[in-house]
Amino acid sequence: MAKENLNKIGILGGSFDPPHIGHVHISKLALKKLKLNEVLWVVTKQNPLKKKVYLSEGLRLKLSKNILKNQKKILVKSFNDKINSKNTFDLLKKLKKKNKNSKFYFLMGADNMINLHKWKKWKKIPSLAKIVVFSRTNYSTRALKSVASKQLDKKDWLYIAGDKVNISSTLIRNF
Repeated sequence: MAKENLNKIGILGGSFDPPHIGHVHISKLALKKLKLNEVLWVVTKQNPLKKKVYLSEGLRLKLSKNILKNQKKILVKSFNDKINSKNTFDLLKKLKKKNKNSKFYFLMGADNMINLHKWKKWKKIPSLAKIVVFSRTNYSTRALKSVASKQLDKKDWLYIAGDKVNISSTLIRNF
């Protein structure tokens, strides 16, 4: 199948604890810059590198769907009952297996690139999806000098500098 006919899907995984306009912003930017067919927000039970979640999974799914109610190309999904893992590699492996005619782009903020080398099978993620890193205030310089940015092949990841939305789930919870 020709590459032009591939379904191009962005995956934004996370706890979305809570979801916010920054998540929406990078999703819309990914749709535009990468010419994606859709972006899936994959709401996870728990980020393996964080101590706990604050909102229930059901509430995080509901809030995510609500913030996206006017976005036709950004969908909310949960695979927690289908994948017995908290890890991105396992999620992408499952999605790739079920969607053979799709090209995946794993979307993340620059803050996540800093610790990517701590993720399970992080060096294998590019075999399943191109990693796309979005600039974030106070994180971009460190992300571009991170272990992962130096060890991953340049063809396996992309950095997108754009208008930054200076917000985070932590900032919202602490407000």
